[in-house]
Amino acid sequence: MGSMAEGSVSVEEVETAFKKFAIHGDTKATGKEMNGKNFAKLCKDCRIIDGKNVTATDVDIVFTKVKSKTARVVTFEQFSQALSELAPKRFKGKGQEEALQQLYSLLAGKEPANVGVTKVAKAAAVDRLTDTTKFTGAHKERFDESGKGRGKAGREDIPDASGYVSAYKGKGTYEEKVKEA
Repeated sequence: MGSMAEGSVSVEEVETAFKKFAIHGDTKATGKEMNGKNFAKLCKDCRIIDGKNVTATDVDIVFTKVKSKTARVVTFEQFSQALSELAPKRFKGKGQEEALQQLYSLLAGKEPANVGVTKVAKAAAVDRLTDTTKFTGAHKERFDESGKGRGKAGREDIPDASGYVSAYKGKGTYEEKVKEA
């Protein structure tokens, strides 16, 4: 087999994807090694995990198999090895080379899929959580009808110095009763 399969993806492209996922969510990461969490994310975002042939468990097993005993991360070489193990599972009935190429094409040009995604999802959730009209119980008392906070009055129980037991129905009627007698 002289030439690579049609539409072949270069190792550089796969390595670029590897680097982008390797540093995802880890400020200290160099991009040379990838942890299991990011490997699973890469497999999910690039649709290597399809839920039928390849599941998240498969990915974890392969990750554990290729990494060094004591390490918690894989290098790009080990990562490539992991991909070559997953490829025939993901593309059943294809040869190893062809399957691997198709797997590589899933990875090409990919980056972690949550750049800018969270903002949209967050807005609705935050609006729902900060909508004072839906508040219940004691929290409801902290805001007036317009949704503006009442400050201290809404938070603290202002002592009732009237001398009556709290929630007493006949509050303020004592004087009249005395006069009647």
